Order: sequence, then C-alpha cells, then structure tokens
Amino acid sequence: MNYILFDGDVRNALLPFTYTKPVADIRVGILTIREKWEKLLGFTTTSITEDYLEEKYPMVEMENNVLLNASFLPTEKLVEMVRDLKVNQAIFKDEDVIAFYSNNSQQEVDFDTYDQIEFDKDLIQIKNTWDIFSFNDSAIRFDFDLLTKNRKSQSIPDTVNYLNKDDIFIEEGVEINFATLNASKGPIYLGRNSIVMEGCMIRGAFALGENAVLKMGTKIYGATTVGPHCKVGGEVNNSVLFQHSNKGHEGYLGNSVIGEWCNIGADSNNSNLKNNYAEVRLWNYETGGFSKTGLQFCGLMMGDHSKCGINTMFNTGTVVGVSANIFGSGFPRNFIPSFSWGGSSGYSEYKTKKAFEVAEVVMARRSIQLDDKEKQILEHIFEETKKYRVF
Repeated sequence: MNYILFDGDVRNALLPFTYTKPVADIRVGILTIREKWEKLLGFTTTSITEDYLEEKYPMVEMENNVLLNASFLPTEKLVEMVRDLKVNQAIFKDEDVIAFYSNNSQQEVDFDTYDQIEFDKDLIQIKNTWDIFSFNDSAIRFDFDLLTKNRKSQSIPDTVNYLNKDDIFIEEGVEINFATLNASKGPIYLGRNSIVMEGCMIRGAFALGENAVLKMGTKIYGATTVGPHCKVGGEVNNSVLFQHSNKGHEGYLGNSVIGEWCNIGADSNNSNLKNNYAEVRLWNYETGGFSKTGLQFCGLMMGDHSKCGINTMFNTGTVVGVSANIFGSGFPRNFIPSFSWGGSSGYSEYKTKKAFEVAEVVMARRSIQLDDKEKQILEHIFEETKKYRVF
C-alpha cells in the first residue's frame, strides 16, 4: 500500500513553519509527524502540499493509495484502522477526515459516497502553531515509548545524578558527565551522538535529538524538545526547536517554537506572560490580524532561517517569519514579516541575495548545501510575503 500525507485545512494556521515544509515535517515530541507515521506503518510516505514545495517534497502516487491528514498525530489504534481501510472507506474524527482510501482511477473524492468510520478515541491534532509546544509533553511520552520499546538504554555514567532511571533512555554515542537528569515528572530521551555538557540540569519530559548539544550549565524544564543538530544553552521551558538551530548562550526561551537554521543571540530573552496576565494574542496569517490563543503563556514563534542579535527582547506572543534578521535595543514588534532586516528602530527589506549568502555559510558549517530547490522555495516566500513588509 502507498501512503500519502496531505496538508489539509490547517496549513495556513501553521504558518510561518509551513512556508518551508509540509505539515508532516513539523516536529512535535521526539519525532516529526511524518516520522511517527512511518515508524508505526512500517512504510515511507510522501506528501500532497503546496505547488512550490513539490520539487523538494514530491508526491508518489500508485494505483492504490491511502491519504492521511498530516495534522493528526498517529496512535497504534488509529494505524490499525488505517491498515484495514478498504475501497471507498474513510476515517473521520467528528467533521475532520483523518484518512481515506483512493485509487488513481478516481476523478474526484466524494465522501458522501464513502463508508465513513468514526474514530471515537482521543487524538492530538496540530491545528495552531502553539499546539506544537502545548502538546509536546504528550508527544514526547508517546514517542519515548515508541522508540524505546523492547530496547535497552546505554548505562548512565556514575558522575550523573538522576531520578527515575526507568524513564531515562540514552542512545549510543551520547556524551554526558556531571549533569542532573530528573525523569520523575516525564521521560528523558538523549539521541544518538548527542552531548550534554557539565552542569546541565534537565527535567522531563525532554528530548535531545541526534548530534544535538546542551552547553555547560543549561537549565531545561519539562515538555522541551531540542531537535537534531541543535545547540542550546541558558534556560529553556516548554519549547520546541526543530533542527539545525542554535540558542547557544544565556537567556530565556519559554513556550516557544523555533524552526530550522535559526540562531538566537547571546542573552536574548522572550516573554511568555503578559504583565497584566491577559490572554495572549498571536499574528494570524489567515485573517491578517492578531487572534486570541486561549493561552496565558505563549512566547516566540520563529520561522526557518531567521536570526536575532545579542540581547534581543521578544515580547509575549511574537511571530517571526522566514529569513528575518532582528537586532538592536528595545522590543521589536510582535509580528516581524519574512525577509525583514532591523528591529525596534525600524526595518528594511532583507533581499534574497544577501539572505542566500548568509544561509550558504550557515548551512556549510553543517556540510549541507543551499541548493536550487531551497532557493526557489525561499524566492517564492519572499514574493508571497511582500504584502506584509510595509515599513
């Protein structure tokens, strides 16, 4: 069987992260949504996504296909039902389609003609950017069980203080000494070849991705994911860093989501609670204005390739687009469009030629090339987001 993950209606609500990738490639928990589905299904998947992303994320269609709504995190029960799908069958959760069987001879899909199967168990759906950190605790726990089932952790070194050893899993190649691991409130997963330097204090639930690094004295609170090849220091609470991003120095990051190839300058901080304790509002790309989140705690949403200079102060509920460069004293605005250059004293447009020069250098440090596919995606985003750069 061929499995295809589709973006669905939530794609625009998950901007700026879905500017550069399908919904399936959002990281929540230890794994991306795609990695969860593939691990449980035992098959690779492809995506139906925006036209300008198709060259990098091509769809493979076969005679018979099952299409999966990428905004839903899979469970073992759901995957079992997906495996059992037959022609003209679909799985729904209330009004939302989760999965449906299709073949390439169909001209269109009409769910009124389908046998609609209701999924009556609890499911996590990522419908908003803040869902990524809000559901991260549950997602880490699920992924931890999935990845460690019937496997044995590497030994915890004698120099490491720990609580609840059964919920600590250390992959091969991990370097850790003179650190504290407290898994009494949630599991701790240290990915292959990751490094936890001396003096780090970690509370679960926590996931450290492959080849990621925690700098000396890092303080990690629960429900936090540091993705593959990221470097993190300072204080981090209930946040998700996708991969290849750095927050390598002192400063606070809380209730936040950081995309790929981002860099947070030394001593930068974000606020995650308004001074009046009011509900946080976030920029909404669908409405072109700020919308209520229902949250009292909500920090920074930063799209891929964006960066900030030292001592940057992000206000509660700040959204930064793709490839923005933020610097200077004072609080920047709480919506910073893609390809913006500047800070509280004003902005100018960050031209793609300059942005590409920076991205090439940054990616080369990880032995990765900024190829033409990636450039074309960024060029498209530059044009699509021009309407927001009214400085």
